Amino acid sequence: MEKIRGFYIGRFQPYHYGHQSVIMHIAEEVDEIVIGIGSAQLSHTPNNPFTAGERVLMITRALEKSLSLPFYVIPIEDIQRNALWVSHARAISPPFNAVYSSNPLVVRLFSESGTDVISPEMYKRKNYSGTEIRRRMLAEEDWRSLVPPEVADVIDETDGVRRLHDVSGSD
Repeated sequence: MEKIRGFYIGRFQPYHYGHQSVIMHIAEEVDEIVIGIGSAQLSHTPNNPFTAGERVLMITRALEKSLSLPFYVIPIEDIQRNALWVSHARAISPPFNAVYSSNPLVVRLFSESGTDVISPEMYKRKNYSGTEIRRRMLAEEDWRSLVPPEVADVIDETDGVRRLHDVSGSD
């Protein structure tokens, strides 16, 4: 019997409990998960403060004890050609047979390629979003309660909050 390997992509700026909830839902339906880190080439900006390597650490550390099935974290750089993006993502990822995404562009591109796309329900989207977490970091409000402790550790190790403040400033 063929294994079902699901593909889930996000920017994970940073990885949070909303992502974790979706991944745990996906894990109930597949044998393995490929987690694509989108826009992997971006970092050190207000919307994308964390590097691809830092995001790999966030995801891997948060999932290694809580996810009981194999998972692969793959950085995927943007290629600025939507018509070729699905082929690009497939070329650098382990093979997968289902895509999980609620991003309208990702849904459209994979649907056009003939891939099954499942749009999982987002978990408490108002609080669990990278935008809200970064806003709280800048406002010096509680953001730690929105991310797994392992993610907060990576952000602390890399001085991520100070970096976000620095790259959000003006001259």
